[in-house]
Amino acid sequence: MSRSNKRHLVTVANPKSPIAESYRALRTNVDYSAIDDDMQLVMVTSAGVGEGKSTTIANLAVTYAQMDRRVVLVDADMRKPTEHYTFGLSNIVGLSSVIAQQAELDQVLQPTSVPNLTVLTSGPVPPNPSEMLGSRRMDALLQELRGRFDMVLLDTPPLLAVTDAQILATKSDGVLLVIDYGKVKREIALQAKASLDKVRARILGVVMNNVKRNAKDNYYYYYGSGDIPR
Repeated sequence: MSRSNKRHLVTVANPKSPIAESYRALRTNVDYSAIDDDMQLVMVTSAGVGEGKSTTIANLAVTYAQMDRRVVLVDADMRKPTEHYTFGLSNIVGLSSVIAQQAELDQVLQPTSVPNLTVLTSGPVPPNPSEMLGSRRMDALLQELRGRFDMVLLDTPPLLAVTDAQILATKSDGVLLVIDYGKVKREIALQAKASLDKVRARILGVVMNNVKRNAKDNYYYYYGSGDIPR
């Protein structure tokens, strides 16, 4: 894929902007959310589609890489993957290929233009994503990634669409829930949170997307824990 097709990442294009600073604040909050526990494998999801989860995790990955941490971003949304578009990478093989034993991990890990940041794209869309993500091979893959990288970040499908995110939440050290403030009703947000509670996932906080701060800064991401605001 041509690099001209890459999506805009504010943490790369404008690292001194208020929005980029919000992503760095999110990174700090994640780090401090577990002082005594290892917070190495973090999953980002949303209630529904189009809430900004993939953009959030891509920018979060960049901020970790900018701190000289070895980061791998795994596109575990094998139904509607986007991270290969974001970073201008090939998606001929990827996560699904490794789980199906059609490729080795070293064949699918792709470096990006951001130093220290590697991406594992989703690969071809399989007929059984949930079964793949819940498999022992997926467990073994995540364990190997833990050994190779300082941070493992998982981009997953929305919670209320399929069970994939719930499955991966049980394998993660923590979960960030992205909510579009101007789009998602409180009841839907609480339903998404309840689906994580059901599998006893560790919810690190909620990233509120499209909260208008002022005319100059337009929109920003706000991280918070606890109850979902109205």
